[in-house]
Amino acid sequence: MTQPQPTPAARAKGPVGQPRNPVSVILLTIFTCGIYGLVWLYKTFEELKQHNDEGLGGLAGMLLCLVVVGDFLLMTEIQKTYEDDGRESPVNAVWGLLLWLIFPVGQYFAQVALNDYWISKGAAPLPS
Repeated sequence: MTQPQPTPAARAKGPVGQPRNPVSVILLTIFTCGIYGLVWLYKTFEELKQHNDEGLGGLAGMLLCLVVVGDFLLMTEIQKTYEDDGRESPVNAVWGLLLWLIFPVGQYFAQVALNDYWISKGAAPLPS
């Protein structure tokens, strides 16, 4: 008779990120001629690094996005965060192509996925 194998303990996670209204993120990015988009990228990469205790971090992620590579890395980091939690990610690296080609569309889907994840981990939901 075989003994049941213990399941590996889930890795402790850091603080949860802040949910943001995806439409507000897009509008701020447009109204600031992309400056808020850079701020958003910095904050998003930094929150993912703090939560996962690995990843690029804010400055490196934002700078890589300026040369396109970071867009794919952002979606990959979101996907990895979901998969580490045992969930299927609503986005993947292919979505990075959207983020690069049509920044507001990719930004919207990335923020929606992050909001879902952060709220599932205890962050306050966005007001209705």
